This record gives sequence, C-alpha cells and structure tokens, in this order.
Amino acid sequence: MTLEQLTEKSLACPYCGEMINVLIDPSDLAQQYIEDCQVCCKPITFFISENVDDELFVRAYSKDDTF
Repeated sequence: MTLEQLTEKSLACPYCGEMINVLIDPSDLAQQYIEDCQVCCKPITFFISENVDDELFVRAYSKDDTF
C-alpha cells in the first residue's frame, strides 16, 4: 500500500448505529482525530491502527467511551 492512497472503511456510528463510510489516510497510523457522523452529526473520535495482516483498522468512539 502506498502512503498516498486513501482507504475507505465502513463502520457503525457509536451514537446512532448507522453505517457510515470514512476515508482513512495511512499516514494517520497510530493517531486519533474527530469527524462528525454523516447521519446524526455527532462528533466521533477515530483511532487508526494496523491489524496483524498490516491492514488499516479503524476504531470509533463516542465522547463518553473510554480508550
């Protein structure tokens, strides 16, 4: 995977439960950022990591979730 390539991931919003698509930049690995849900507009905290197969993995948290 080239570092310039964005990856699209689908995941459930921790607030409303709707499936949303997010674009992930591999250079954001081991970082967190906040983006509003495309459905309910609440702020989701995303944490980007790699799984054991070197694939990008995204975890989504609400403001009340603990890391």
